[in-house]
Amino acid sequence: MARIGFIGLGIMGSHMAANLVRAGHEVTGYDVVPASVDKLLQAGGKPAPDIASAVSGAEVIITMLPDSPQVAEVALGPGGVLESAAPGVLLADMSSIAPETSLAVAAAGAERGVRVLDAPVSGGEQGAIKASLSIMVGGAAEDFEAAKPIFEDLGRTIVHVGGHGAGQTVKAANQLMVAGIIALVSEAIVLLEASDVDGERGLEVLAGGLAGSRILDLKSASMLARQFEPGFRIDLHHKDMGIALSSARAAGVSLPVTGVVAQLVAAARATGHGSDDHSALLSVIESLSGRAS
Repeated sequence: MARIGFIGLGIMGSHMAANLVRAGHEVTGYDVVPASVDKLLQAGGKPAPDIASAVSGAEVIITMLPDSPQVAEVALGPGGVLESAAPGVLLADMSSIAPETSLAVAAAGAERGVRVLDAPVSGGEQGAIKASLSIMVGGAAEDFEAAKPIFEDLGRTIVHVGGHGAGQTVKAANQLMVAGIIALVSEAIVLLEASDVDGERGLEVLAGGLAGSRILDLKSASMLARQFEPGFRIDLHHKDMGIALSSARAAGVSLPVTGVVAQLVAAARATGHGSDDHSALLSVIESLSGRAS
């Protein structure tokens, strides 16, 4: 069992930290929201008043933060992870951020003798709760092997996908696919209901054929009910689509469908759905057809 410092106890991080406690690890956590730290305490973890305290004595440090600026501040800033961590510590950033930020953190970590992995996840809040996340990991192979037993307490599909930044590139690909499928499920619902076909029965058939997907399995009921309680917010998916398009530009490739879907996600955010689940894309598709619910 490991001594783990966990920074970022939001929708995903709170469940992940609790799972590590249940697995027998000693988890000390910090978040800027005091109520989030209280949740860790209730789960059996140890609260920390700041980043340096969370990192002190840790063998492994996990960060789970909203975006690149927060990761840069927490990892590289004064009183941050790299300033406070002992040489030889392993830092696994499990946030979804730009690959270039992961590269910068890895380079800074190497200068201080801190091993760094970028290890973003997929699976949403339910995956975090059930410890069934997919984890895509970039960094040195030996560091991945060292961290793998801890990742196994958080997820089921754990793959070393390449060097530093590679995990974030795979996560960008994941996010463009998820948003695209949600958009198509939304269009299917609009078509079915506009044609006086029962949406629930129609999606049941689709889920059993080649059109079946995890999105249909997990999201169809709430989408049909227009219940958009966030498991993964539009605001965060908007950020991720920007990363996907930026990564495509850096790689010199064209992602035309991703571009269109990114605009739909941006429209959802602009029309007040930023705090809703990403399945609220349905509201945008409905509005385009004059069928706003």
